[in-house]
Amino acid sequence: MKIPTALRHKPVIVAEDYEHVDGRNAYQTDTKGLSLGLAQWNDRGKVDISAKVWRYTGEKWSRQSEELPLHRVLDLAILTCRSLLYFREEAYRYPKGYDEAHPVIDRVGLQGDAMTVVVCTENDHISEDVRLFREALSRDGELLGERMRLLASLLKEMGY
Repeated sequence: MKIPTALRHKPVIVAEDYEHVDGRNAYQTDTKGLSLGLAQWNDRGKVDISAKVWRYTGEKWSRQSEELPLHRVLDLAILTCRSLLYFREEAYRYPKGYDEAHPVIDRVGLQGDAMTVVVCTENDHISEDVRLFREALSRDGELLGERMRLLASLLKEMGY
């Protein structure tokens, strides 16, 4: 399915077959494509690049399609990696899967400050949700591992 090009987000690089590789939802998803392009919020003379997740209901392009600035895409990747590392190497030490007294996992330095990665203890069901989160990570280990290995390889190839 072709991603629309007449909307405010202007695709430049696209993956129009994303529905075939959308994780556990492959071939059964409304997420039809991904694109990198010119952001819909661009003002005259100021151009930002964004990533967009394109969803299609079967009848029309969905309002639930999402557009993110590239730095947020990378920040989500950083948050994902740090979380995976935590659950692989640290969480098992605690009966509830996290340190109740010190729920901060890490402070990741960015732009002279830091992004705090923390277990959301304000969640009334955090213990159960951490257990379910860990189970999902375990179940999707192969799926996530494949993407992490590819990402690591590309980053290495780019010199990072």
